[in-house]
Amino acid sequence: MEQPGDRHAAPEPLRLVQDLVNTVDLEAEADELHSPEALTAWVRERGIDPGGDGFDRAGLDAVLVLREALRDVCSAHAGLDMAPDVVAALDGLLARAPLRLAVDPRGAARVVPAASAGGVAALTAEVAAVIAASAAAGTWQRVKACAADNCRWVYYDRSPAGRGRWCSMAVCGSRAKMRAYRGRR
Repeated sequence: MEQPGDRHAAPEPLRLVQDLVNTVDLEAEADELHSPEALTAWVRERGIDPGGDGFDRAGLDAVLVLREALRDVCSAHAGLDMAPDVVAALDGLLARAPLRLAVDPRGAARVVPAASAGGVAALTAEVAAVIAASAAAGTWQRVKACAADNCRWVYYDRSPAGRGRWCSMAVCGSRAKMRAYRGRR
């Protein structure tokens, strides 16, 4: 499937969330995080400590829960409700994310990951810090999941009104409009 280009890339640091959620292509059934070793490499590439020998199967499973919960949050940004069990799972992961408040020399404060043992906690802390900073900047709500059920690719909505629904109007948007047209006929 043609994936959105840079036009839909989230600004830094939101790119971490977008990249994590988009490690799976639902339509092609291709998953970058197919093993603990693949996850360990993915996390290291982003400068995050995978901890010790890296991720094990339980760590991979936890990160996959995080990834899909974040996808559901991005769908909520587009107007869909999140299931209570997804909210609870995400809250549980975020509750274990070690964070601290850092103050710079000018007195500005921001949430940053605290020193941790690595692994799921380190990745979740990085994600939580990104979300906190982006929410404060007003950009978090623009990270959305495509409304197409077979896609759900996460993109950054740069439309003026912030009401985009599809990752690509040329692909997913056209398919949805064609289905609607055929349904009316």
